[in-house]
Amino acid sequence: MNEEVTNFIAQIKVPWQAEICSRLREVIHESIPEVTERIQYGKPHFLKNGKYAAVISTAKGWVSFSIFNAAALEVPEGQFETGSGDRLTTKLLEGKTVDYELLSSLLKQASASL
Repeated sequence: MNEEVTNFIAQIKVPWQAEICSRLREVIHESIPEVTERIQYGKPHFLKNGKYAAVISTAKGWVSFSIFNAAALEVPEGQFETGSGDRLTTKLLEGKTVDYELLSSLLKQASASL
């Protein structure tokens, strides 16, 4: 685990956002055992074989989570926004249940060909 990413999460002032970011980090490492992580563009990026697999960021009212290499994935309608290129992004909100099993499954599928 990268110390900069640890520090990024530790410095999140909103408790529910810090909790989600910490759990997302765990899910990423469980889903992609060979993942590496770094801070890039001011937020945690997760890579497999030097290619982007996921990114976490926070905003005033949500945690944003993006999965890369996701163009071929089938995802539940209404849960994700299509990002630029082959990226899927979801906004995780306070008080809403996060389906970490779904995110894990999507991460495994998307990163399989990286």
